[in-house]
Amino acid sequence: MSAGTVTEHDDALVAPLGGVTSAAGAPVPLRLLIGGEWLMGDGAPLASRNPARPDEVVAEGTQAVVADVDRAMRAARAAAREWARTPIHERGAVLARAAAALEARAGQLGLELAREEGKTLAEGTGEVMRAAQILRYYAAEGDRSAGEHFASPRRGERILVTRKPLGVVGIVTPFNFPIAIPAWKIAPALVYGNAVVWKPASTVPLLAMRLAEALADALAEAGLPAGVLNLIIGPGALGTELVRHPDLDGLSFTGSTGVGRMLAGEAALRGVPFQGEMGGKNAAIVLADADLDLAAEQVLFGAFRSTGQKCTATSRLIVVEEIADAFLAKLAARLDAWRVGNPSDPAVHMGPLVTAAAAAGVRDAVATAEREGARVAYRGRAPEAAMHAGGAAPSAFVPATILEIPGEAAGVGHAASSADSADSAGAPDTAAAPANIAWREELFGPVLAVRRAASTEEAFALAEDSEFGLTAALFTRDIATALDAVDTLDVGILHVNSESAGADPHVPFGGAKKSGYGPKEQGGAAKEFFTHTTTVYLRG
Repeated sequence: MSAGTVTEHDDALVAPLGGVTSAAGAPVPLRLLIGGEWLMGDGAPLASRNPARPDEVVAEGTQAVVADVDRAMRAARAAAREWARTPIHERGAVLARAAAALEARAGQLGLELAREEGKTLAEGTGEVMRAAQILRYYAAEGDRSAGEHFASPRRGERILVTRKPLGVVGIVTPFNFPIAIPAWKIAPALVYGNAVVWKPASTVPLLAMRLAEALADALAEAGLPAGVLNLIIGPGALGTELVRHPDLDGLSFTGSTGVGRMLAGEAALRGVPFQGEMGGKNAAIVLADADLDLAAEQVLFGAFRSTGQKCTATSRLIVVEEIADAFLAKLAARLDAWRVGNPSDPAVHMGPLVTAAAAAGVRDAVATAEREGARVAYRGRAPEAAMHAGGAAPSAFVPATILEIPGEAAGVGHAASSADSADSAGAPDTAAAPANIAWREELFGPVLAVRRAASTEEAFALAEDSEFGLTAALFTRDIATALDAVDTLDVGILHVNSESAGADPHVPFGGAKKSGYGPKEQGGAAKEFFTHTTTVYLRG
C-alpha cells in the first residue's frame, strides 16, 4: 500500500446490527451499595444503552448524589478497623469466593458487557475471566511475604518492617474495562485491609454492579462487616467529592489525563496519597528485520481490538522506509477481513465505541488530522447508523482508519533553538516532528497514525516524540536492538514482538512520563500504594 492510497473495506464485512441479538429482556435495575445495603440513588435517572442498538436499554436506575458519597465514606470508616484486623487469609477467601462467582457467570456477564460497553462477546467474556484471575491472584496474598526483617546494630534487638492498610480508599475507574480495571484496584485494596468506596464510569454501571454483587455476597457469606465495599454510581463530579472527603486516606484513579491531574491536585492539597493511570499514545516500531506477518497481526490487534478504546492501544506506528510499503500492504490485507458490527455476534471482530458522542469525537479528530496534512491510507467500512425504534440514530461505529503523517523538513514544525540544534548534532531531528492531532493526542478509537523512519535510531526518536510513556511495541529479530530499546524507550511497559496492549496480574502495570503518577498497579507493586510501612524496633 503506497503512501496516499486509500483502501476501502468490503461492504460484505459490515455485520448487520440485527444479526445476533442478546437475550435483552427488561432492563436490569441499578442500585448503589452503601453500608451493606442495596439502595436507589437520590439523583437523576440513569439509563445504560447498547451502543450498537440505542433503543435497547441494558440497565436503568437513579444516580447517587453528594449525600450518598458522605454516607458511603462514613460506612467505610465504620468498617475499616474490623476489616483491617481480619486475618489476611480470611480477606483473601472473600476474593476467592467472588472469583468463583464471576467464573460461574462469565458467559452471561460477558454478554452484558458486550451489550453495555460495545466490546465483542469474546472480549467481554475474556474480560470477566481476567477479573476472576486478578481476584484469585490477590486471594493468595496471605501466602506471600508480609514484611521484612533487618539486623540491628544493638544487642538483643531486631528491626521489623511491617505493612498496614491506608484505611479508607477511593477507587475511580473508566468505562473501557468495566470489570477488569476495577478488579485490579479493588482486589489489592481489600486484601491489604482497606475499606473501599468505588465510583465507576456512569456509562457502564451494570458491570460495576455485577462485580460489587460478587464481592458483597462473598463478604456477607463470611460474616464480615458491612461497609467494607461501597458502590456509588453517578456523574463525574462525585469523584471530586470523593477526593475532598475528610475520611479519605488514598485515591486510585484510571481515566483521562485532564481529570487525573485535577484529582491529583485535589489530593495533594489534602496530603492524600494518589495513584493515577492516565493517557497513552503508544507506538509500535517495525524494523527492517522484523517478521512482517507477525508484526501485521500484532499491530492490528493492538490498534483495533476493543475498537481502540484502550489506554495501551497502539495509536502510532513507525515503520522503517525500506519495508514500509510491504508492511502496510500486509496490514491492509488483514483489515480487509476485519468484520465490524453487532458485538454480540461471535463472528464480529470490532463493535461500536461506547457512545455515539465518543464516535463523533473520533470522526471530528480524523477530519482535523486530514486538514493538518494527514493522508488516509486505509479506511474500512462500518454501519453508518445504529438501529433505533424511531429510525436511524447517530452511529457509535467508526471504521478502522490508518492515517499516514508526512515527514517534515528540518526546521519545520516545532521550533528548535540554535543551542538545542548544537546539542543534538548527529541525532535525528525530533524538533521537526509534526504536530498533527493524530500523532500527538489520544483519540481513543480505531485510528492508527503512521510515520516512516529512515533508520532504527530515527524510529526510536519518533517513538519518544510524545509526552506520554505508557507502553510500546518493537518488532525485530535482533536481540541487541531489543536491548537497546529497553535502555532508550521511556515507557512503563515494553513489548518485543507482541502487541502494545496487555497486562498480567503478577507484574507491575503503569506508565512513565505523563502517563502515570504514583506507585504502579498490580503484582507486588500494588502493595506500595495500598499500604504504608511501620518500622518496629523490637527488644525483648
